[in-house]
Amino acid sequence: ATQTKSATVERADSGIGQMPARKWRNRASETLSSLQAWEAHRPCTDCGERDLPVETDVQNCNQRRADLCEKCRKRRTERKESVLEFVNTEASYGEDLRIIKEEFYLPMQAAGLLSQEQLLGIFSNIQELIDLNENFLEILQEEIDQAFDQGDDDLMTVCIGEIFLEFVNMLPAFQTYCLQQSSSVNMLNALEKEKELLRIFLNVSQNDNTALRRMNLRSFLMAPLQRVTKYPLLLSRIIKATTEYHPDHGSLREAKSRIESHLEHINMKTKQEGNTWTLRSFRQDSKKKREVINIEMRETALKTVGWLREETRFVMEGSLQLAQPPDGQWVKKGSKTLKFQNMQVLLLVNMKRVSESSLESAEPGPVKDAVLVLIRDKNNGKFHLLREPLRLSNCIVSTDPDCDDTFELIEIRREAFVFRDSDRARTHHWFRQIRRYSRELGSWKKRRNALPNIMISTPHTRP
Repeated sequence: ATQTKSATVERADSGIGQMPARKWRNRASETLSSLQAWEAHRPCTDCGERDLPVETDVQNCNQRRADLCEKCRKRRTERKESVLEFVNTEASYGEDLRIIKEEFYLPMQAAGLLSQEQLLGIFSNIQELIDLNENFLEILQEEIDQAFDQGDDDLMTVCIGEIFLEFVNMLPAFQTYCLQQSSSVNMLNALEKEKELLRIFLNVSQNDNTALRRMNLRSFLMAPLQRVTKYPLLLSRIIKATTEYHPDHGSLREAKSRIESHLEHINMKTKQEGNTWTLRSFRQDSKKKREVINIEMRETALKTVGWLREETRFVMEGSLQLAQPPDGQWVKKGSKTLKFQNMQVLLLVNMKRVSESSLESAEPGPVKDAVLVLIRDKNNGKFHLLREPLRLSNCIVSTDPDCDDTFELIEIRREAFVFRDSDRARTHHWFRQIRRYSRELGSWKKRRNALPNIMISTPHTRP
């Protein structure tokens, strides 16, 4: 009888009692209400705002997009469309380049309509632009395919800005083509009047070749100019649809600034050469103006050393103060006795390419050569070299504790130079970079064991 009564009590309230059970049910109901309220105002995963509508799995089976507010959904859609527009128009541009080569250049070359010199004058560096477009488009398409394979239907993992900056060396190739465009068109007009067979070929191609879409050669030759001026617009659209917290936001802005600076530089060069046409103008700010100056200095340096653009890396560049001491005893007297002049200095390194897929490999190859290019401040609109480049394989770089605001570079059996920056920390950074490459190059390091960190006297004072 006792066991039956006990079992009845246990079956009635399970040992909890009526009041605690009622409180537990009320608390569970309150918790459920709180969860439903949070669900109704859950934060957007992109912007953090809490204005999301209540949606069930039936209304939206894509939970990732259900966690976005209406504004961010629209922004993601716009960003995806802008990214696809960038890639698709790059592919269309590449198709126009292929037409220039396969439908005009190669047939004219095979038929002997023009000499090789005349073909080069009309088509300029079109092959270089084709190679750049193929590599650039391949990387872009791989990023798109990888994003879709990983379930990223909004292409949020595609970083156009980062990819563009990896291929920033394609901009000088556009500049070469644009600067020759005026002379190319003039040569084509003159040859078309002079050569009847050329005129017939161009007319037949435009009217009968369906691949040309009834466009003439001059229209296709404008494709690189149209493409390079469209980059800022396309990048602006992606930037507008990309939240500032996105990892590619900064790279997109940097890419847009770089292309606009190059366009300003192309316009400046066309004016200097007396051409009347210009590319689309962009508002210059102080940053773009400095970048235009840097572009011009890099061109001067590259032309001087004669290296290939894709094998050249600009390690450092900027303004330094330079002096040439008359003897090796200036350290005892102090750097105040030296007469310094402002100079633009560029540290260039010539490196072997280790990858064909990218123009600026993250893992550079071995150093073949390194030079310091010294450029005087701009005079009469042009930069002038102080002297021929200093090859670091023939130089000794050193510093002295008594003059820690300067460092000395001695060209073996020739001249000595003392450098300094207005900022002491930057002076030390210049010294470390120059010393690094001077030690990697040249046979003098075997004879002098890379020379300890002491100030070296000028060549005529050494025994």
